[in-house]
Amino acid sequence: MATTNEPIEKAMWEPHIVNIFCDICIKEIDNGGKPKSHFTKEAWKSLVETFGKETGRIYEYNQLKNKWDQLKKDYLLWRALLGTDTGLGWDSEKRTVDASDDWWKRRIVVRILYFHSLFIDFDR
Repeated sequence: MATTNEPIEKAMWEPHIVNIFCDICIKEIDNGGKPKSHFTKEAWKSLVETFGKETGRIYEYNQLKNKWDQLKKDYLLWRALLGTDTGLGWDSEKRTVDASDDWWKRRIVVRILYFHSLFIDFDR
């Protein structure tokens, strides 16, 4: 464990390591380690230990928690992007949503309008 004088090594998150982390989190959820909206302290301890055993990497709680939080943000953005649309696919080669040009045009317009609305002062 790092002391306060030692810098913590930056976590490296290659795709296969993210997959391992997600699998460990799913198992912990299935074992009741996330009874509501957050992992329990015992679950985080188990996640840190299991992650180290399965990857050979010694990441601390904060490093795993930061990754969990970022994955959650990414998932929420992904869900917002897809909305309630069906019939979409995934292009593994491009690593993008596989959708028609018309679908993309509609999504881009919605995002542009949303971001513009953040900066418009409607009181003027």
